[in-house]
Amino acid sequence: MATYAVGDIQGCFDELMQLLDMIQFSDEDTLWVAGDLVNRGPKSLETLRFLKSLGERAVIVLGNHDLHLLAVYYGSVERKRSDTLDQLLAAPDAPELMEWLRQQKLAVYDAQQNYFMSHAGLPPNWSLKQALKRAREVEEMISSHLAQHFFDNMYGNLPDCWEKGLMGWDRLRLITNYLTRMRFCDTNGRLDFKAKGSLDSQPNDHLPWFKQPRKSRKVQVLFGHWAALEGQTDTDNVFALDTGCVWGNALTAMRLEDQQLFSCYCSGVPQPDGPHQLIASAFA
Repeated sequence: MATYAVGDIQGCFDELMQLLDMIQFSDEDTLWVAGDLVNRGPKSLETLRFLKSLGERAVIVLGNHDLHLLAVYYGSVERKRSDTLDQLLAAPDAPELMEWLRQQKLAVYDAQQNYFMSHAGLPPNWSLKQALKRAREVEEMISSHLAQHFFDNMYGNLPDCWEKGLMGWDRLRLITNYLTRMRFCDTNGRLDFKAKGSLDSQPNDHLPWFKQPRKSRKVQVLFGHWAALEGQTDTDNVFALDTGCVWGNALTAMRLEDQQLFSCYCSGVPQPDGPHQLIASAFA
């Protein structure tokens, strides 16, 4: 019995199946998915159907693309040119899949193994307890009859820094942005949404969130969202799982029990010689 955490799938269903076959994923194993299950890749529908079929064996957090899908489904926003959601939205079981997606988490924590997972990471200015409590606020809204009102107010870059007393849609929007869109921030936790590249592309007075002093530095953090990192954080207890499969690179999973990494390279991309395993220290 093992637990595997996988980075952004983004509709790359074939690569997901190859990766699960490589690790010999069994009926006794559990799969953690770090958000962005859908979009940009070719098989979002198949991906959602499969993950839903796993039942409690799938532990899923929502990413910004998953929330965008829900916002499109509820009519809160128009589709983007880059979206690859048409087949999914037209599927006969789309309502059932959307209802299932609305029940998923923004953040999860396994106290026994001391792993926290959200799509973008753990805000450095939040404790573990605060992150989980605030994630619940958004989860309750998304799974409730007020979901469409949430999606109507979800988009936007402001406010960009947590302040005591934040309320209403501003509060929920910022919680969502921290957990699904965060990359760079300053020492106060103020987010920068423009820079999306590697660690060398950081804006003035900002650092990657995991390079700032963190309230929860002893917690092991799993996140996706940031393909430009190529799995590298150079930070203890912080594991970047998005290795850019949808961009022609690889889909990566980490076995939580021993932090062994496995990668399946995107179809059509030349694969390196030797076994497709990455040593855990490579993602330290």
